[in-house]
Amino acid sequence: MKVFLKAISYIFHPLFIPVAGTIAYFLITPKYSTITIQSANVLPIFILTVIIPIIFYFILKNLGVVESIFMSSQKERRYPLYIHIILLLFVVYKVIPNTNITELHFYFVGLVIAALTALLSLLFKLKISMHLMGMGSLVMFLTALSIHFEVNITLGLSIFTLLTGMVATSRLYLKAHTRIEVVLGFLVGFLSQLMLVRFWL
Repeated sequence: MKVFLKAISYIFHPLFIPVAGTIAYFLITPKYSTITIQSANVLPIFILTVIIPIIFYFILKNLGVVESIFMSSQKERRYPLYIHIILLLFVVYKVIPNTNITELHFYFVGLVIAALTALLSLLFKLKISMHLMGMGSLVMFLTALSIHFEVNITLGLSIFTLLTGMVATSRLYLKAHTRIEVVLGFLVGFLSQLMLVRFWL
């Protein structure tokens, strides 16, 4: 059981949430886009939000700033969050500006707001769950896309809701977070997307 739940924590690591939302958008949207346009968005987002953070993680680990990819202590989270926010802002302003793909643009703005909230919470000695923050963001974004494009993705939403529960169980079982940290993480991610829906829905 422990191995399975640990695997869940790795598979649904918050690092993969930006690219997961991007791929989900292109799968759900009825708007026509060529493979070239899709790769022109997915590839740079993958590099900026997955590859570069992993490189920085190994640098920070060698410097002794972080001990694990899960950043269990509040002190470990600070610098990775700074890097994460800068890279997300780069996506917002350079890869997907507001004039390009509005839905994705505001999805990433929401991710920036959520990451800033997580960083701010550290000032109050509160370590919210980044895993649940990511899942909350993704679930709300998928729900909004379904409404926006009038596409029935009930099965997909049900699966992601179930996966969110599994991720929450994983974080609690591994004693990575308390219940309040898990709930707050989900709410931060969910609400950061919900508050921006009015700009594009």
